[in-house]
Amino acid sequence: MPEKTNTRHAFDAAAKDGIRTAHRRRRATLTPADLEAAGAALAVHGAAWAESLSGGKPATFCVYLGIGVEPPTLPLITALHGNGHQVLLPVCEPGRELSWVFWSPEAGFERSKYAPILEPAGPRHGPDVAGEATALFIPATAVDLEGNRVGQGGGYYDKFLGHLATAGKEIPLAAVIYDDELLPAGHIPAEEFDRPVPAVLAPSGLRSLASGV
Repeated sequence: MPEKTNTRHAFDAAAKDGIRTAHRRRRATLTPADLEAAGAALAVHGAAWAESLSGGKPATFCVYLGIGVEPPTLPLITALHGNGHQVLLPVCEPGRELSWVFWSPEAGFERSKYAPILEPAGPRHGPDVAGEATALFIPATAVDLEGNRVGQGGGYYDKFLGHLATAGKEIPLAAVIYDDELLPAGHIPAEEFDRPVPAVLAPSGLRSLASGV
């Protein structure tokens, strides 16, 4: 039976790689105006969701910095901070672990040693700090209506979400995508280590999914 498991894993991984590649190619066609409009809309809808979860009180949110043609999240990060919230941004560590840094407008960014992303400079905190967040905004290249997610391929967030599940933390979260990256149910294969997402944040708004809580 191990051979079948390995074969299935290889098939699922190849299917995800194909979806990830196709969506990255499509993202590469986006113009600066497209990116600016998407970033502004994500900030409006993401900040509104944050306010609904926090009850208008200061809270902590985990976000990430979208770079290049990824959904632009800096406007959202700035909006959350401007509304009086604390914002935690991830730093990639060895072993596909994430640590977290509190962001401020004065914070600098540096290229990650382990992933093709920009990371905030500053004191790093472990998953226990992120586990107290009010909500998480996580990256994706596609999500289907069952909540199955294609990430960036590094496995950092699957491992982080696994830590939260082990600790019994049920934190609201949304994967950030473009509108045409929400796919039909069953379109994305789910592997054993995958963690389905309950919602997506897209320029058109926040949408709860079948896996939602």
